[in-house]
Amino acid sequence: MDLVNSTDRLNLNEVCAGLDGFLAAEVYPRHERYAEILDNPRRRHDASGVYSGEAVALIKEVRQASAEAGFYTLTLPPPIGSVDLGWEGLYRLWEHLFYRCGTRMWLGHHVLAHWTKGPNPLLMHAQEPVRDRYLGALESGSKSMCFGMSEPEAGSDIWSMRSRATPVDGGWQLSGVKQWISNGSHADLAVVFAISEPELARARKGGIGAFLVPMDSPGVARGPVSPMFGQIGSNEATLYFDDVFVPDDHVVGDPLNGFGHALTGVSLGRAYNCAKVVGLSYWALDIARAHANTRTAFGSKLGDMQAIAFKLADQAIEAHSARVVAIDTFRRLDIGADAANELAIAKVVCTEMAVRTIDAAMQVLGAMGFTNEVGLSEAWQMARVVCVADGSAEILRRQVARRFLREGLPLVGA
Repeated sequence: MDLVNSTDRLNLNEVCAGLDGFLAAEVYPRHERYAEILDNPRRRHDASGVYSGEAVALIKEVRQASAEAGFYTLTLPPPIGSVDLGWEGLYRLWEHLFYRCGTRMWLGHHVLAHWTKGPNPLLMHAQEPVRDRYLGALESGSKSMCFGMSEPEAGSDIWSMRSRATPVDGGWQLSGVKQWISNGSHADLAVVFAISEPELARARKGGIGAFLVPMDSPGVARGPVSPMFGQIGSNEATLYFDDVFVPDDHVVGDPLNGFGHALTGVSLGRAYNCAKVVGLSYWALDIARAHANTRTAFGSKLGDMQAIAFKLADQAIEAHSARVVAIDTFRRLDIGADAANELAIAKVVCTEMAVRTIDAAMQVLGAMGFTNEVGLSEAWQMARVVCVADGSAEILRRQVARRFLREGLPLVGA
């Protein structure tokens, strides 16, 4: 199944073919060679639930090999990224990667730099000397980042955050707790959001700053991770900042207007999540299709039974429709259209489709669909998580409703 067509950006076909070659050379052999570490959750995580040193080392190897091969920063916008593939390019490369890797070859998920873990595009707004100090190691994959926004009392409503940044001589004093921070347990650098002007923040008119914090700074502590779905480990950490000094040159942009930078990042996250779940859905449908074409019951192949064939047809229709919605959205963004509402629609459509599609694939496989060996249950969990991440379905529906009630559903710019 070729998830990238050649109607508009011919070079994307070549890039995806190159990605396939890289996966075959650097990712699949590592999964075969280190299966006991990568497939066994007790080796993949340590006693505290974070990735083990062995797993972290393999992730870093893949990042660095990808950077050397020229793939790692492809989906990041210049000047952080190496080339400008646009929103559609970002979407299609991530989609292709998740389709090829599924959940079993999960090291492949680190071949491209995720916007929160690799060289974060927010670094474009940092002062040049500071940006240059960190950028090389991040682009090479030797170091990684995390994005500190969510808190125990502030999820979708970031104006409720309690982290505070107080001006002091030469910089800021930062204190607070961040929760659900992907890569927080192993990141070398964090972008941390905090209230910098309480009056503006209370009025929801600004007053939130973004601060670059090296994770070895005095006052920074890595707390426990939060395992989900009964798993023994997680990559979602709690981070503590206790009177951490942040120099003035480590402020990202205007210390009173970091919220705008955060929204740019969240938009990148929504694009990534659309690609992730569509790629996983196509991967799951391939598994279900292969099973339906080979498994026999009551003297017939499963695919010859209408109950199974129509279930797969319904999910194929949904998956294709979601993909079309996503690509339309990113093409709009690439021509500079205001497509914030379309992006909200795409994330809801793609993520909720993926939950249904992967569930249907598990049903077609029967008990085998629930096994760790196949990996469909983990794909379902990944899709279920991103129904909340980077804007829950409820928050996005509220956004769509407000715009729809005000403007309807215009065809302008289609």
